[in-house]
Amino acid sequence: MRLATAIPAALAAVLLTAGTLPTTATAAAAPPGQACSPRVSIDRYSDALDKRSVDGLYAGNFSALARDTDGDLLALSDRSALVTLDARTREPLRGVPLADEDGRPLDSEGLVVEKNGDRLITSENEPSVRRYDRAGHPTGRLPVPDGLRVAPAGRATANQTFEGLTAGPGGRTLTASMEGPLAGDGPDAQGRPLHRFQTWQRQPHGGYALGRQYAYPAEQGMTIPEIISLDDGRLLVLERKFEPQGNTIRLYLADPRRADDTRGTEKLTDATRPAAKILLADLTRCPSLGAPARQPQINPLLDNIEGMTVLGRAHGRLHLLLVSDDNQRAQQITRLYDMTVRM
Repeated sequence: MRLATAIPAALAAVLLTAGTLPTTATAAAAPPGQACSPRVSIDRYSDALDKRSVDGLYAGNFSALARDTDGDLLALSDRSALVTLDARTREPLRGVPLADEDGRPLDSEGLVVEKNGDRLITSENEPSVRRYDRAGHPTGRLPVPDGLRVAPAGRATANQTFEGLTAGPGGRTLTASMEGPLAGDGPDAQGRPLHRFQTWQRQPHGGYALGRQYAYPAEQGMTIPEIISLDDGRLLVLERKFEPQGNTIRLYLADPRRADDTRGTEKLTDATRPAAKILLADLTRCPSLGAPARQPQINPLLDNIEGMTVLGRAHGRLHLLLVSDDNQRAQQITRLYDMTVRM
């Protein structure tokens, strides 16, 4: 698509102790010179992809990242293109144009690669989740609840629908995050807007059936550009907003396992039990690493971060790769970020 203060450490500890957000083994704190928070560090950034092209396609406007089955990286443009990057150098190797079944462009936002190499790609236009083959041809769609469709067909706002898409362990469960709340859905007891997350369950024949739905409380003024499923059922959730002084990007750890199933709930209220969450890092507090900015930024390291994927897991640490969407504007940057999250 073209926070408030951090949760105090004491409150986070209470949540974890109470089992609201169960944790795994304790990991060492982030190195002081690279720390965004005690659990998140920024390892490096790169602007080498900025304002590049491949196969006649602009290698920018990136809204999602994923590992392909051959180990290369896929970067999804929200202007109907999928770009393959070399996993080591991150140089653009090739590009594939995308379209819907009638050849019309997509507002492509979320990306999951299935075991057979098929690509599942969301579009905010309807919204939709389509399956594509490696050549970029659409081969099917997943069902979408009527209420999540853009008005007047449903209660969603245009450009505020399926922004994030992630697959759980073994690809059995897909989850899509709504970037904004539905019309008529209220806030939680703390006044935070409730966004709906929709799941699908993989079927024996290879298709997907609609699964549970639940609410996620985003901070005031924040939208949700990306989510990542963890092996234990929790999620990493990016929240972001843009103001004249620049981008605010925050990374949360969410636990939806005790959240209410909202499939049959017409309107969410403060009585709805949403996913629990704790703040892992406010990225405006990361060291800038000397990064330049082309427009006002609270932290010059940041731009419009929209994509995120896991590159590796070891010893209670996740190696994340994030990417910013430059909106094909001279004032913005396509920037890659390597980060470590200690779980």
